[in-house]
Amino acid sequence: MSPPLKPLNQQVIVITGASSGIGLATAQDAARAGARVVLAARSEDVLEAIVATLENGGHEAIAVTADVADRAQVQRIADAAIERFGRIDTWVNVAGNTIYGKLDEVADADSRRLFEVNFWGTVHGSLVALPHLRRHGGALVNIGSEASEVAIPLQGMYSASKHAVKGFTDALRIEVEQVDGAPVSITLIEPTAVNTPLPEHARNYLDKQPKLPSPQLDPHRVAAAILQATTTPTRETKVGMMAVLDVAIEKAVPALADRVAALQVPRQQREEAAHDPIGALHRPGGTGQVYGRGS
Repeated sequence: MSPPLKPLNQQVIVITGASSGIGLATAQDAARAGARVVLAARSEDVLEAIVATLENGGHEAIAVTADVADRAQVQRIADAAIERFGRIDTWVNVAGNTIYGKLDEVADADSRRLFEVNFWGTVHGSLVALPHLRRHGGALVNIGSEASEVAIPLQGMYSASKHAVKGFTDALRIEVEQVDGAPVSITLIEPTAVNTPLPEHARNYLDKQPKLPSPQLDPHRVAAAILQATTTPTRETKVGMMAVLDVAIEKAVPALADRVAALQVPRQQREEAAHDPIGALHRPGGTGQVYGRGS
């Protein structure tokens, strides 16, 4: 039986990674639809400015500064939501980053940090949210990627972390929905490349400035898929035709998929020197911007 999910304008929604990109687009669109929104990220000043803008527009929102790699900080997100709004109806795990560089050139500390954010941040958010969602019914939405099912050269550790997010989310869905019969909808969202500041925030080992290959989705299109899952029980959604196509090729003819993936190497680099190789992997980097530099 499908869990009861409230209309968006009756929900309290927690969104991690809400200081830029997909997380910010989702927070904006949820608030405009009437939801009360809890925005979480590491960039305190940026979050506060976003919330002030939302409140000036007549929306209800709060900011919680937190690093999702630390479960205690994620617990504080939930505590703040309960203190302010009394419940949590949907929790969306968006926070994430990437590393550009060949796997044998990336430092272990950077690879581990990426997993702490992308994978363990999703685990922490999911497990902190579940007791609240089980209590009254609700939705858990985790952001994977087409890289949850397809490998991307020069972003190998990102691909590995998103594969892990899919494995965790699928197993959790079975345990919660099928074994326990809990009134919780658990969704994995798998977008193709999205025009966000992700490349500018990345840890970069390349000589050139990184970018995402075209075509790129508008982040608000991904936000729409996320918000659809908050009101309609959904197992998984691929966003963008390239996500559907790339995963289909991977499953049908994996050797061909490998050759096609190799062609993405030059398409992930701009013809300009790297700007900020350190990026925001180990430090707050939210910009308050939904969009990146695009193509």
